[in-house]
Amino acid sequence: MSPASAPSNEPESGTAAQGPTAPVRRGRTGRGPRGSRRPLVRFLARRVAIALLLALAITLVTFVLTNLVPGDPVSANLGQQALGDPAIVAQWRTDHGLDRPLPEQYLLHLEGLLHGDLGMSQQSHRPVGDDLAEFVPATLELAGTAIIISLVLGVAFGVIAALRRDRLSDHVLRIASLIGISVPTFWLALVAFYVFFFRLQITPGSGRIDPGLSPPPQVTGLYTVDSALAGQWDVFSSAIGHLLAPALVLALYTIGLLTRFTRSAVLEVLGQDYVRAARAKGLPGRVVLFRYILRPALVPIITVAGLAFGSLLSGTVLVEAVFAWPGVGQYAYKSATTLDLPAVMGVGLVVGLVYLVINLVVDVLYGVIDPRVRVS
Repeated sequence: MSPASAPSNEPESGTAAQGPTAPVRRGRTGRGPRGSRRPLVRFLARRVAIALLLALAITLVTFVLTNLVPGDPVSANLGQQALGDPAIVAQWRTDHGLDRPLPEQYLLHLEGLLHGDLGMSQQSHRPVGDDLAEFVPATLELAGTAIIISLVLGVAFGVIAALRRDRLSDHVLRIASLIGISVPTFWLALVAFYVFFFRLQITPGSGRIDPGLSPPPQVTGLYTVDSALAGQWDVFSSAIGHLLAPALVLALYTIGLLTRFTRSAVLEVLGQDYVRAARAKGLPGRVVLFRYILRPALVPIITVAGLAFGSLLSGTVLVEAVFAWPGVGQYAYKSATTLDLPAVMGVGLVVGLVYLVINLVVDVLYGVIDPRVRVS
């Protein structure tokens, strides 16, 4: 046998050297089911760890800022006759822990938070957690309805304005959005309450439901949801009627903001090559809009929507005052005017945690919408 035809013991190059039964090993960056999940799991784990650290920082910031407020809580909570008695003043400070150094007060405050204790309100003489459990759902219902209205109308108006660029509808929507951003919310609330309730009597009055109705059995604290769960449709219709006017007033600014931002984001995506390629393929306009235009534009829109929702929660004080809405804004205002430090810290902690949860949800949505975010 000639050397050229003799069999060789060396492995040949290519896949044949592996043999037909050689296992295919995937690295950590493989495209198998486990490999595709790992970037998302690591992404979520990092975000949760950062959120926990920020929650600790929020407790410190709220405690420090609350104690730096000028004024004496003793003078705000005790009468003039009690202030003249040093024994009563000393006893009041001891009962509320104000006679201890600030670092020790913060550690006690942190220990109470770990056990779910936000302290005792100096005005209502109830646990702050019970007060917030009563007032926070009302604000969440109002702000949640406002952000849903804002997302639906703001994104829709922004897409329409972008697709009909420089046409009459685009100019009208841009002017309307500018008006919505420019009009002060408290002035709009006063005008809306005066015109639609006092003059035209189209909307119901103040409060969450009509005076003759009883609140539904509490499950979530949201009157619309609880009344629907209980089958109390008269309470449900009354709650919807009382909710729409303040929610629309609160949503007007956010609608204008989202309209302008969505228009800019969609216009930026419209100029991309893949959108022109999708249209050149003859894909239906609905597919091009939702898959190739709106999805890439959602990442900046979600950012603005998250910040807008946080601002709605913290900016409902004046709207709640005009419509007599018993929410956390009214509770925070009364607590601040009386220097109720545990209540002020409780409100600050709730608002900070709401922002934290919103940012966490926004980060998760980033990873769901755009895989490049979680991989990087």
